[in-house]
Parts: sequence; structure tokens; C-alpha cells
Amino acid sequence: MSSNNGWETYSKLVLQQLETMSNGIEALRTELQDMKGQLTELKAREDRVQDIKAWKEKMDDVASPPQLKSALDEIEQLKEFKTKAITMFMVVQSIMGFAMAWALDIF
Repeated sequence: MSSNNGWETYSKLVLQQLETMSNGIEALRTELQDMKGQLTELKAREDRVQDIKAWKEKMDDVASPPQLKSALDEIEQLKEFKTKAITMFMVVQSIMGFAMAWALDIF
């Protein structure tokens, strides 16, 4: 009877160890799936970085960064000139309108 009781205890211990190992393997599988997801994200980021790098190389062939800055500065100056020119045109038109109205004695 004692050998049967010993075998029963041993089989419970083995079964408990197998369950513990099974849980550990399942946790490793979950962690592996997470790692695969993170690796996929990293590959996607790397692809985007490569695309940006290729775009930058193409842009460097077209214009250098100092040339782009110079062009942007010139565009800003042209915008300011346009605003000033339109304002002056409106002022001159208003003065001409008042002068014509005064000359025709409308006021």
C-alpha cells in the first residue's frame, strides 16, 4: 500500500511539473508573438527611414539645404513685396477715386 501511495504522490508531482512547464511554454509563446509584432514594427520603421533617406538624397541632387533656405527667404521677400504693392495700389486707387469725385463735384 505504501508503494502505491508513493507512486500516487510521485505521479502528482510529475503532473504538477508538467503543468508548470506547459504554463512556462505558453508564456514563452506569448512573449515570442509580442517580439514578432515588435520586430514587424521595427522593420516598417526601417523601411520608412530608408524611404526618407532616398528622398533626401534625391533632394540633395536637386538643391542643397543652403539653396533651399535662400529660395525660401526670397519667397518670403516676394510675399512681403506683393502685400506692399497691393496696399499701395489700393491707396493710389482710393486717392484717384477721391480726386475724380472732387473734380466732378460729387462731394
